[in-house]
Amino acid sequence: MVHPDSVLAEIDQQFPQSVERVCELLRFPSVAMDPAHHGDCRRAAEWLVRDLKSMGFEAGLRSTTGQPLVVASYVPPGGGRAAPHILFYGHYDVQPADPLELWTSAPFEPEIRKGKGGQKAIFARGACDDKGQLMTFLEASRAWLKVHGRLPFRLTVMIEGDEEGDASHLDTFLKGNAADFPVDAAFICDTEMWDEKTPAINTRLRGCISDEVTVTGPRVDLHSGYYGGPAQNPIRVLSRILAAIHDARGRITIPGFYDGVKPLPPKLRKQWEALNFPAKQFLGDVGLSIPAGEQGYSALEQMWARPTAEVNGIFGGYRGPGRKTVLPAEATAKLSFRLVEGQDPRKIRKAFRKFVRDRLPPDCKARFQDGGGDSTGIAVSETTPWIAAARRALKDEFGREAVLVGGGFSIPVVESFKKHLKVDSVLVGFSQAEFGAHSPDERYDIESLRRGIRSWARIIAQFAEE
Repeated sequence: MVHPDSVLAEIDQQFPQSVERVCELLRFPSVAMDPAHHGDCRRAAEWLVRDLKSMGFEAGLRSTTGQPLVVASYVPPGGGRAAPHILFYGHYDVQPADPLELWTSAPFEPEIRKGKGGQKAIFARGACDDKGQLMTFLEASRAWLKVHGRLPFRLTVMIEGDEEGDASHLDTFLKGNAADFPVDAAFICDTEMWDEKTPAINTRLRGCISDEVTVTGPRVDLHSGYYGGPAQNPIRVLSRILAAIHDARGRITIPGFYDGVKPLPPKLRKQWEALNFPAKQFLGDVGLSIPAGEQGYSALEQMWARPTAEVNGIFGGYRGPGRKTVLPAEATAKLSFRLVEGQDPRKIRKAFRKFVRDRLPPDCKARFQDGGGDSTGIAVSETTPWIAAARRALKDEFGREAVLVGGGFSIPVVESFKKHLKVDSVLVGFSQAEFGAHSPDERYDIESLRRGIRSWARIIAQFAEE
């Protein structure tokens, strides 16, 4: 391994220019889900292409069914056939900035100022999700190339423009173009540290499916004075079915729901226990105090390694002011299921719908609406050489071991890389929960940006030979 001291010195010396480049990218209001900003998305993508070309990459835009995809490639002098082929992924699209009145400064005019904790930060939409994060890798590559003249591996950079809206665009692209990307591993910078001093590598992500069920009963809304009693009430029917999904211990009762769910490895459970997650404070911060999840599992296990079934919305009947004494003709609920590795989204949806139909009284029927965007749970082996390299590098930078964590959320591209490119992803990020991704006054602390760049330089060094 080549020691990265000279690269780290270059990063620190040129850091003001790195900050300015991040701010340049942040000025593009690349809100992909808003057609009014599709031109801004393309301009952001073109800026990235120019930046990558300035470093010596072959770079261009590839068409997708959504926003243009930035694809850049680097091959070391001599071909680099013996070197690993790394894929780095990020996204240039951002969430809408609304409500604008809650921003201290304009969301697409980056401003550097002190946050509540006194740390200097870049305030702008996309600062931590994901423009600042993806630039940590590009800036590390820039410094490495300037100092050494070459990277120690083949590299493909893939930066999409639809992550915040519709992940199916990139999935469709990868399905049709997988042969163009014969990579050995994927690195993604779109996650968080464990805390401000402790780096983290995410090895587990939950998948998600959504479904909507509407229970119908009488042909029209009914007067409760005439029909209350003998007539079926769809709200009551639906409520009873929803309540039956969980037993008294919080376990999901849908037959076959836990098929394929694997027990958490004891070594990993011990690591999570050592994190001393403050579950009471976690609940207290949102006005709660009593754990309500699946009994027998810690809060972290419930969030990172156990599947869930949640009702996200329920409605039916009269919802206006005052009262209207009716029995509604129908009632609707929206549900989401967070899934872990081993569960089949199609089987879960089929099992849920059968669970509902089996509990309908004779006079009621149910119709369903697929919520779309299905994703499976992902688990990456904690012993891959890619994770080992990242752990060594992060320890060198932060002076403490990187913790292996899970995520209750989904990052669909991880599934797409596994499915189409047959590679695992290494999820390393330098954001923190309080940076406000998706919220007004989103920020990326200046020190997080600098440490992120330095960390990627140390990871690159893991593949360089003396």
